[in-house]
Amino acid sequence: MIFWQKIFVIIFGLFNFIIFLKSLQEVKKGNVYGLTKFLFFVGIFVWGDAVVLAPFWIIVSLITLFLNNWYLFLLFISVYWTVRSLGETIYWLNHQFAIKDNSNFYKTLMGYQFFKSNAILFVYQIFLQCITVFSIIITIYLANLWLSF
Repeated sequence: MIFWQKIFVIIFGLFNFIIFLKSLQEVKKGNVYGLTKFLFFVGIFVWGDAVVLAPFWIIVSLITLFLNNWYLFLLFISVYWTVRSLGETIYWLNHQFAIKDNSNFYKTLMGYQFFKSNAILFVYQIFLQCITVFSIIITIYLANLWLSF
């Protein structure tokens, strides 16, 4: 890895360490399902996610720093998003067909202001399916780079 890549991975790991500490506080206060609007880029949507995912990203950062391999870091991210987006697609698909009316829940979702109905559920589902497609293609590409490295 070149210098800026190492710095990026170190900052990424430290950022996730801070998020982990914050998530422990939030979960201890009972805010497990509290939305984390600005942590979506690491796959953290609620504080309960952060308790598991922040340590995961810390470990990923340490492994890639130890092995000194930027492609491996990118491959971790790509495979993670493949798995995460598949799981989220299933979640939103199931949520879409739940019988219980969750109209108050819909209003908390980013994008609700535009769709103004439970249609936001299939929008989330389709968006995550698109992320799955991109993630699979990027995973194949990065795996090839990593294996040829």
